[in-house]
Amino acid sequence: MEQRKRQPGWLRGHAIGCVMFVVLWSAASAQLRYTVAEEVNEGTVVGSIAKDLGLDKSTLKDRKYRIVTSDAHPLFSVNHDGVLYVSRKIDREEVCAQSSSCVMNLKTVLENPLEVHYIGVEVLDVNDHSPFFQEEKTTLDISESVLPGARFQLKPSRDPDSGHFSVQQYKLSQNDYFRLEVKDKGEDGKIPILIVQKPLDRELVESYSLMLTALDGGKPPKSGTMNIIVNVLDVNDNAPFFTKDVYSVTLQENTPVDTKVIQVNATDLDDGPNGDVIYSFSKSMNQNIWNLFDIKPLSGEIIVKGLIDYEKKDRYEIEIQASDKGVVPLTTEKSVIIKIIDVNDNAPEIEVTSFSSSIAEDSRPETTVALISVNDLDSGLNGKVICSIDGDDHFALSPSLQEKLFSLVTKSPLDREKQSEYHLTITAKDAGQPSLSSEKTITVLVSDVNDNSPEFSRSPYTFYVNEANEPGISMFAVKASDHDENNNALINYHILRSGSEENKFSSFLNINSETGDIVALKSFDFETLKTFQFQVVATDSGTPPLSNNVTVNVFILDQNDNTPVILYPLSSNGSAEGVEEIPRNVNAGHLVTKVRAYDADIGYNGWLLFSLQEVTDHSLFGLDRYTGQIRTLRSFTETDEAEHKLVILVKDNGNVSLSATATVIVKLVEPKEAFAASDVKSAAKVDEEDNVTFYLMIILGAVSVLFLISIIVLIAMQCSKSTDYTSKYLQETNYDGTLCHSIQYRSGDKRYMLVGPRMSIGSTIVPGSHANTLVLPDRRRTSEEVRYI
Repeated sequence: MEQRKRQPGWLRGHAIGCVMFVVLWSAASAQLRYTVAEEVNEGTVVGSIAKDLGLDKSTLKDRKYRIVTSDAHPLFSVNHDGVLYVSRKIDREEVCAQSSSCVMNLKTVLENPLEVHYIGVEVLDVNDHSPFFQEEKTTLDISESVLPGARFQLKPSRDPDSGHFSVQQYKLSQNDYFRLEVKDKGEDGKIPILIVQKPLDRELVESYSLMLTALDGGKPPKSGTMNIIVNVLDVNDNAPFFTKDVYSVTLQENTPVDTKVIQVNATDLDDGPNGDVIYSFSKSMNQNIWNLFDIKPLSGEIIVKGLIDYEKKDRYEIEIQASDKGVVPLTTEKSVIIKIIDVNDNAPEIEVTSFSSSIAEDSRPETTVALISVNDLDSGLNGKVICSIDGDDHFALSPSLQEKLFSLVTKSPLDREKQSEYHLTITAKDAGQPSLSSEKTITVLVSDVNDNSPEFSRSPYTFYVNEANEPGISMFAVKASDHDENNNALINYHILRSGSEENKFSSFLNINSETGDIVALKSFDFETLKTFQFQVVATDSGTPPLSNNVTVNVFILDQNDNTPVILYPLSSNGSAEGVEEIPRNVNAGHLVTKVRAYDADIGYNGWLLFSLQEVTDHSLFGLDRYTGQIRTLRSFTETDEAEHKLVILVKDNGNVSLSATATVIVKLVEPKEAFAASDVKSAAKVDEEDNVTFYLMIILGAVSVLFLISIIVLIAMQCSKSTDYTSKYLQETNYDGTLCHSIQYRSGDKRYMLVGPRMSIGSTIVPGSHANTLVLPDRRRTSEEVRYI
């Protein structure tokens, strides 16, 4: 504010010029108008109204010349001489805000007689902030021995204005010994630097008073000044010097704080304060050194201040300053070299690069899995690293040409089916004392290769299928597995179809390619087909695919699907009906006849039982349920009827029995008639047996050619036996009445026989065969044999 009150002469001259201009303009328009800059001092003359209006100055006081205003503190006043002046400072921004033109209309009054005059005052905007220094005066102590070119940075000026109205330049008052240099630091402003231009001589000039002026960019520019007092000090003409040319020391890393590193020593030939030396670090030294080291100012001892780490830096060069205590201190700098000694305080670091987490199982030995790099921040033996691997004998570390770089390679063939992943621990150990080590575990996955063929759960397969199966229904299934995985283990099944005899039944079968379920396309008939085999091929989906095949043996199990067939009695028209004549004088137990029957089924399904379904007299005849023999139970009497009808029921032993009936008419004759008729009946017997054989061939031919042969052989064998001539009408008495038969066949190293209910002593029942399969001693026939008995 004080600077604003002291208006420079140029501003007053400018105001006068403006007033003069307005006076000339006013003469033409008969109206006064003045201009004045804002922020002018109180009392600043704006213009002489009396002179410009031509008023008599001597009468103004009596006529009470004044400005009419309601403001208690008006901006303008007029004195008794008719001079208009500023009564208080004008702030244009307060009076006119942001208006481009700021004109204040004043009303002046004269009494006796009354005169009113209107005056306009325009307030001009100005650069209303001047540069200023924080200190109005500063003192510099400069030794007389300072050389030309010495630089001394001064505190800069500040200006609340910005941009062009801020400080733009500095000016130094005229002198022969100093000059001014301005350093532009961008946003930090302009810094004045005082430079010694000529050698100083304290004996000629003890001090210099310089005026430093800061100018802003206003038009006209505003300025601020600072008085600079330069005191020329007496010469301290001997600088301190160090006792050693080179200071060098070694220091172990991790040395405790406050440990003494080295002590420097400097001397000064001057006496008194000029010879007293103090030590310090150079101000230009890196901040990191300030954080790690400190120096005692009086003794010159350098001590540890922070953590010393060899891995961050192994050498420090510290600039030490030795300064005397002269009025103008002299300083000497010396470098101290501190070499850091490594300590084994860093464990090796393991880095895995170019890592293939998966490797094919068919990879050859020496295949690279990963690159392992190890690093130890220590040096020498402390940084020498030995790398090893633990975990499996299938992998090894192979050193490369580049130091501390290893290749993880396979050492032996891999097999995913035995082990699909490996957890390998890599250990890095340095050679320091004590030694430090680190570990890193990596997981290597073994990817599958199609190197395993499908394997069936059994080989060969043996299945038992009931005859009369429903076509299209799954009968059995084969199952194969593959030790590989994914597509390599995805199995498809198909039946091997070829023109060979052993595969001729494969055309009746179909297989689900995904599940291995096998269905028959037709029903099987045990009486036609007892067993067959075929081959199933399992193929995986690998590239290339691998396959395997298995033989499937199928045995057809008999079902009770054949009704018993009556072989005797058999009439000429094909019905099961016959007539037997016996003498009346036969005794009890006499064999009347024997009902013969046949069932194409085997085992219990073909085991026949006989029972009397209808008889005229239960006391006369009895029937053996197993043999079908009809015998007399007692002797005949005169009262017994001469003809008796017997209806015999023949049924098998299946779960659901099937049956047939035969009718036998027994006629009682006198003994003489019986002998007379024997010759005739013998002849008829031959014809009857021929007819029986004929019908038998027709029936069995529909079932199987094999059974037809067996029946013919059976009849031939029975007919060759001796006849009991006690009765010409009966067959041999020891015939059991059931056509038991057996089928022998070979499978592998064993022979099997499917038999009826009468089993051989010492035979073994094979489980699962419905108790109709016997294991026979191996006769080592050259081919599969089928026999019928």
